[in-house]
Amino acid sequence: MTTIFLGTLFLIVGNSGSGKDSIISGVIKEYPSNLKQIYSPKRYVTRPSSEFERNISVTTKKFKELEEKGDFALSWHIYELYYGVPKDIEKWLKKGYSVILNVSRTAIEEARKKYKNTKVVFIEVPFEITLRRIINRKRETEKLLKKRIERAKQNQKFPTADFIVDNSGELNDAVYQLLEYIKKIVKQNEN
Repeated sequence: MTTIFLGTLFLIVGNSGSGKDSIISGVIKEYPSNLKQIYSPKRYVTRPSSEFERNISVTTKKFKELEEKGDFALSWHIYELYYGVPKDIEKWLKKGYSVILNVSRTAIEEARKKYKNTKVVFIEVPFEITLRRIINRKRETEKLLKKRIERAKQNQKFPTADFIVDNSGELNDAVYQLLEYIKKIVKQNEN
């Protein structure tokens, strides 16, 4: 069943290393105070926390317990990890606030079924840049690194996205592109 909330759910997707978290952080930092607030909740992830991501690290057992209790609005499993978005986002959406999330493409169908006001934004980066970023962050085992590289190679475009951000240049340019798009949607919702 699709729920209609006043706020918009912005799903940010892109290959590993495309800069999703950096762009989201930039948008939150630059978001105008005269517009209705935007939220970016921490996700639950079954891996240790990282200085580059805003996550809540949990064990797989704890994740499954939370999932069974219905504590997640969205959840998915990819690269041997579980990810979950807290159900709190529904409180914010109901009050007309926007929510911005870094999610996997695998979560989009579920999100669109559950939340009518969903916008999908694809962060597009040339493969060579993506490859360099994934290797440089040194976060994955060799096996997972190969999986991420192969998936990035196969998913250079996302035709069903509502908006595409080009992050092949300066980070500030990508932040500006996404921020302008979000402001446009938020202003439309307020009218």
